[in-house]
Amino acid sequence: MRPLATAAAGTALAAALAGVGYWAWTSSRAGASSRGAVTAVRTVSPSRRTVDSSVIATGAVRLKVGADVRVGAQVSGIVQELNVSVGSQVREGDVLARIDSRGLQARLAQQRAQAAVIEHELARARVEKARVDSLAERKLVAASVVEDRAMSVAETQARLEKARRDTDVAATELAYTVIRAPISGTVASVTTQKGETVATSFTAPTFVTIIGNDALQLVALVDETDIGAVAVGNAVTFTVEAWPAEEFSGRVERIAPRGTIISGVVNYEVMIGIRGRIEMLKPDMTANLSIRTAQRDALVLPNEAVLREGSERFVFVDENGKPARRDVVVGSRSGDVTEIRRGIAAQDKVLVGLAASRMTER
Repeated sequence: MRPLATAAAGTALAAALAGVGYWAWTSSRAGASSRGAVTAVRTVSPSRRTVDSSVIATGAVRLKVGADVRVGAQVSGIVQELNVSVGSQVREGDVLARIDSRGLQARLAQQRAQAAVIEHELARARVEKARVDSLAERKLVAASVVEDRAMSVAETQARLEKARRDTDVAATELAYTVIRAPISGTVASVTTQKGETVATSFTAPTFVTIIGNDALQLVALVDETDIGAVAVGNAVTFTVEAWPAEEFSGRVERIAPRGTIISGVVNYEVMIGIRGRIEMLKPDMTANLSIRTAQRDALVLPNEAVLREGSERFVFVDENGKPARRDVVVGSRSGDVTEIRRGIAAQDKVLVGLAASRMTER
């Protein structure tokens, strides 16, 4: 029994020494770091995943050309009512202001009365023409009298038509005293006030300026080395400084045909239509964006498995129970994984958690 106990004790001692040796190796590697912490080690296998190819750029939120609509008055008068202020949200058709309409209402009533008088004159002219026509059939009146009555009817009809058109004009001008929002959006400026007299002798005075709800777009500057991969329809995600935790989306709508040289670097403007939650954005906000240009199948590893030393990227792989450094070429980074383009194979066992001097996680 004693030899068996001795053998068991020897096996346990050997296992303990091996564990201590591996711990000492990892501790010595980790000890070279500034904090000297011991990192738990685990083994992972590279996996296949569909990753996005993307172009990273910066840009700004801009107003579309013609996005701000200036709403003015088409008739003169005193501003009787003003219902909006800067920052007000309006919908298409909302009443923005009213102009004193008493003068135009009186003018409309006058035109309608004039048209009614001419209608009676036309009725009388037709009766007289019918009487003359009856006498002419019996050869009791001259032909010139018949012609005069016909011309009188035609002239009265023309006067009635003009009176009706004048009535329509007066009704239209009366409708212009109610100023409505032509689009839905946000009031950017108000240039008049209640009680002010506006005159439209030469130009239509501007009451308010409205920025449409869909008036914003994202304009990005893409380097000439990346512009070849960008195409109309590419999906875009971006963030702004005002809402760093919010991610906005959009699509590429247009690419400028000519470049812009900034500090000796050629950039191309890419216009991006914004989708959803546009009310959170304001003109001139700076944006950091990613333009998804393609998707591909790639070999990926957890981010913490990929280490960096200077400009080099590498991993540790398990080779016959010993860690071995393997230089790799990385691609894009998506969430918690990093694409590995070259340096490891799918069957490799990669060690995660090792630390070495002058090494930092990627």
